[in-house]
Amino acid sequence: MNSLIPLALAGLLFPGLMLAQSGRIEEAIPEFKLKRYLGKWYEIARFDHSFERGMTNVTAEYSLRPDGKVRVVNTGWKDGRKKVAEGKARQPDPMREPSHLEVSFFWFFYSDYNILMLDDHYRYALVGSRSPKYLWILAREPYIDDDVRDAMLAEAKKLGYDTSKLIWVDQNVHMER
Repeated sequence: MNSLIPLALAGLLFPGLMLAQSGRIEEAIPEFKLKRYLGKWYEIARFDHSFERGMTNVTAEYSLRPDGKVRVVNTGWKDGRKKVAEGKARQPDPMREPSHLEVSFFWFFYSDYNILMLDDHYRYALVGSRSPKYLWILAREPYIDDDVRDAMLAEAKKLGYDTSKLIWVDQNVHMER
């Protein structure tokens, strides 16, 4: 009887794993230079998540750490207060998947961070996870042109993201200092 328990658990878990795998997005870009990606990015749009809900004037800043990982500092404003989250990122396989990073804001728990689209000058980026639950549009300036936005939306749709869920981040809200 006890030997059937692991088999029964596997039977329950396997369909869930298959379902989770079916929504995977594996389309990170093949060419990527981490050092060019470093610096400040403005969050133009994002999917809604509890860790950013209600935030405006959101930025992400990336810099190299002495250990070779990337320091990640996300800043935004909510209810007149500045919110800052500091984390770290790493490239698990920089040779095979240079634009696939993993980001952690809590201890050793890492999440996927895939650069899905990036212009030649590293001014605009479409970033998502391997699941269709996370998506961001980032830019070096607080605003993007309509043609850039349309190209990013088209690519996100092609990759399977529901772009109607995007929240367009207000980068012009008065902030308390």
